[in-house]
Amino acid sequence: MYVTMIGAGYVGLVSGACFSEFGVGASCVDKEERYIERLNRGIIPIYEPGLEAIVRSNVEKGRLEFTSDLASAVKRADIVFITVGTPSRRGNGYADLSFVHEAAREIAGALSGYTVVVNKSTVPVGTARSIKQIIGDENPEAEFDIASNPEFLREGSAINDFMRPDRVVIGVDSERAAQLLRELYRPLYLIETPMVITDLETAELIKYASNAFLATKISFINEISNLCERCGANVQDVAKGMGLDRRIGPKFLHAGPGFGGSCLPKDVRALVKMFHDRGLPARIAEAVLQVNSAQGSWMVQKLREALGGTEYGKTIAFLGLTFKPETNDMRDAPSLFIIPALLEGGALVRAADPKGVDEAKKLMERVEYFDDPYIACDGADAVVIMTEWNEYRALDLGMLKERMKGTSFIDLRNVYKPEEVTRRGFSYTGVGIQTRR
Repeated sequence: MYVTMIGAGYVGLVSGACFSEFGVGASCVDKEERYIERLNRGIIPIYEPGLEAIVRSNVEKGRLEFTSDLASAVKRADIVFITVGTPSRRGNGYADLSFVHEAAREIAGALSGYTVVVNKSTVPVGTARSIKQIIGDENPEAEFDIASNPEFLREGSAINDFMRPDRVVIGVDSERAAQLLRELYRPLYLIETPMVITDLETAELIKYASNAFLATKISFINEISNLCERCGANVQDVAKGMGLDRRIGPKFLHAGPGFGGSCLPKDVRALVKMFHDRGLPARIAEAVLQVNSAQGSWMVQKLREALGGTEYGKTIAFLGLTFKPETNDMRDAPSLFIIPALLEGGALVRAADPKGVDEAKKLMERVEYFDDPYIACDGADAVVIMTEWNEYRALDLGMLKERMKGTSFIDLRNVYKPEEVTRRGFSYTGVGIQTRR
């Protein structure tokens, strides 16, 4: 069997590499020839733990290749995956399907023999049908079926998510397509991975509903954290007490600066638009976005209060910039709202991140960047734990205190125990935690 991924970005590259690890021949196609050249030289443009080793291994074994020649890659494929981006449209929040439709038209002209065209990009309900219509119009003689196979890859653990997923969702309208996709995913049957075989529309909606629910848990616990601060409760204990209920579960109940990344913000916005397009209210999803936006503003106010009421003229060191650890992704990262707000208020910002500095430099120019977290804290009035990288979970607080000018320790991820920090002479500020100083 041979598969082709149209789009060699995050989803296409990870999926193509993992399919090749299954023993399947795979091509990753991208129009950016320089990008393909880098991949062919062994340069992986995204940071994802374990990805480089899998790519190198399968390229050496001849099972994985990178090309800008879409036509030849499609002609040899049994299954063609569309894995292009679907960013939010500016203004209305709807998913931009221009790359998906363009890919469908190019695939149509290259099809040879029976092929299953699978959409793996996150797309609104009805997109699979529109892809089928485009291909049929462009190439009436094409023998193909359409399918939907949404991805559930978490940045930082994508390899494990692909190899040991909670479930595989496949939307089809023909048994022939279903059988071919079952064969592709056969290695996962050995570990008894649940397979949800359903129709096209249901498969598309499962992805949005899943991400919106996860975002809802994050916004809920963040709103609870604000109440905790007002009434003297501890949000970490509240979350623990909630999470022990098996109906709720502990995951995504961690108070912090709000959710970001490439999936949750845009997917919740797109889901809201789907509701509105059908004349339905989206009260919960809209509230999730409102709470997330307000959380960023609340974090700025929290930092301001920790600095004595104003950030003007203060030096603030941020440890972590990406929206989560184990990725270099800066898309919709809370730091992109919080840091500019402080810069606008007259603060001087120094920052460190193990993988995100290069991306952050493209987005925030007035920040001093460092590789070493301790150097970033030299002379700082305050240090902010922005992203819970492992490197920042066990800092030498004594060394940090010696290097800093001030004593404000602002832990936006609740990584540290307040008493541990205050014992070292810091003034501790967490999220949803009352601290006795």
